[in-house]
Amino acid sequence: MTNEEQLKQDAQRNMALQQIQMNQPIKNNEVSVPKTAEMNDRDFINDMLATEKYMTASYSTALNEVSNQTLYQDLATIFKETQDCQRRLFEAMFKNGWYSLEIADQQKMQQAYQQFSGYKSQFPYVQ
Repeated sequence: MTNEEQLKQDAQRNMALQQIQMNQPIKNNEVSVPKTAEMNDRDFINDMLATEKYMTASYSTALNEVSNQTLYQDLATIFKETQDCQRRLFEAMFKNGWYSLEIADQQKMQQAYQQFSGYKSQFPYVQ
């Protein structure tokens, strides 16, 4: 199966899923936290997640610009650890219902697919 066929199959599967769920957000039941002036678990995890996202983006930039191979390897290790931490924080927020996702609109997905499919002809080495 080619990549294009796989993408079309995935789009059809997503469309069927979307029809079933009727644009409901994807989320778990929210774990309640006290709503006080003090930071609660949700606030702490949300703050850590924002920090990890920032750090991941910063390490990515550093990896693109470092010239020393040893430093590059050290940064790559730190980047991976930071990215893994960010993922675990996201999973904790999602599990507790503090982070939800929207199902992609089928029309927007089809438009993006058509837009980026047109770019294939611009690549010097088509696979």
